[in-house]
Amino acid sequence: MDLLHNLAFGFSHALTMQNLLFCAIGCTVGTLVGLLPGLGPLATISLLLPLTYSIPTNGALIMLAGIYYGAQYGDSVSAITMKIPHASSIVACIDGYQMTLKGKTGLALFTAGVSSFIGGTVAIVVLTFLAPSLGEVAFLFGPADYCALMLVGFVCVSFVTTGSLLNGMAMCLIGVLLGQIGTDVNSGVARYTWDLPMLADGVGLVSVALGCFGIAEITKNLDSREERSPFNGTIHLMPTWAEFKRIIPSALRGSVIGSFLGILPGGGPVIAQFAAYAVDKKVSKYRDEIGNGAIEGVAGQAAADEAAARTSFIPLMSIGIPENAVMALMMAAFVIKGIQPGPNMIAGHPDLFWGLVASMWVGNCFLLVLNVPLVRYWLSVFKIPYSVLFPSILFFCCIGTYSVNNNLDDIFVTAAFGLGGYLFSRLDMDAAPLMLGFILGPMLEENFRRAMLLSRGSFSAFVTRPISATLIGLIAVFIAWQLAAFLLKARAQPQPA
Repeated sequence: MDLLHNLAFGFSHALTMQNLLFCAIGCTVGTLVGLLPGLGPLATISLLLPLTYSIPTNGALIMLAGIYYGAQYGDSVSAITMKIPHASSIVACIDGYQMTLKGKTGLALFTAGVSSFIGGTVAIVVLTFLAPSLGEVAFLFGPADYCALMLVGFVCVSFVTTGSLLNGMAMCLIGVLLGQIGTDVNSGVARYTWDLPMLADGVGLVSVALGCFGIAEITKNLDSREERSPFNGTIHLMPTWAEFKRIIPSALRGSVIGSFLGILPGGGPVIAQFAAYAVDKKVSKYRDEIGNGAIEGVAGQAAADEAAARTSFIPLMSIGIPENAVMALMMAAFVIKGIQPGPNMIAGHPDLFWGLVASMWVGNCFLLVLNVPLVRYWLSVFKIPYSVLFPSILFFCCIGTYSVNNNLDDIFVTAAFGLGGYLFSRLDMDAAPLMLGFILGPMLEENFRRAMLLSRGSFSAFVTRPISATLIGLIAVFIAWQLAAFLLKARAQPQPA
């Protein structure tokens, strides 16, 4: 009864005309941010943060939250239609863009929109019931546990890659090496910078993603010398009943994975999409189709992406720890309004906490309308021929890259990765494992160093802690399972006479 009372109290605040307006503005801006290549919620919220001084507290936080989780809805659109991803829609490029090439753009967008709605709904339920206590789960994870969790992520290489496993592992290793570029945090030594000041702070994720996927795909299409458009004729959104039944299980699996990983510091939508895709590729009934334009390849990652964005609010509001850069900006917005996120927030500001939770339910409905029935209107601009569209896309890629650090050097770095991504595509080497290695590599190094410092150089920390020992055991079982499957398959093949 207390929960129902709290939800009713939250809806009484969220459903006022003022807060509904701010929620609608946040969701609309977030969707637009997701549609534009390179321009993510981090840059948008940082630009709009000063406006919160003149906006009521509840309305300001509801609007900023709407921009964040709204962008997770919209960011799949450019990935599916043009293979130009945001950080949290990299995996959508794999099957989503393949569906576009097969003339199933509408089905892919419907799948992403509905799956995001399911992921958001599941995450809000988790947030509603477990936020007061679930944030403490993050305290159970030490450096050794996070290190083991990152190793589990590297196991996903065999699922994320669409080519041979050897190529996938090579690309993942390249990504890890790229992640080491920059100044070492502990020693201050410059690594792999070639004495170039532009590389002193490392390579940005936006530059790598836009270069390896967006610019590389544009260059590849221009190289084909064909006049083509990704949208020929009418966009059909509604799936058949058989196709809809394939969406639900994958979306529910992605929702659970995203809801869990969203709670962990350093997790969030970027890691959740890879994890959900890997699970689908292993357990889905249609796993053989994933990688070649399967519905499951879009549904699972979209649900995980949205779910992780919602549950990332749990550690912020429950224990006062922002788990990513966007949540750090959200924490700044709380502080600007004189509110300290943490264990006392729910008791001290119940109107704000439950009002924000209730607004997520409302925002989820807004976003479903914006991104499913109205998506054909959002996409009307992309019916322009590629010869006109390409320069515009490149312009937005440059603007998005520049907006992250306001640094022109980032544009040149993006162009370099565009050339590298084009060469990879010509060599049939998938860029998704490279992104996985680039994301997980620095996190693995950081947590490994911490674990070694705390254990005074002893590797026993990885087997004495229950969480890390369990994860490492699962990795060992998985490797043994894959090796046994490979040997059995090799033995079953007929020998040449």
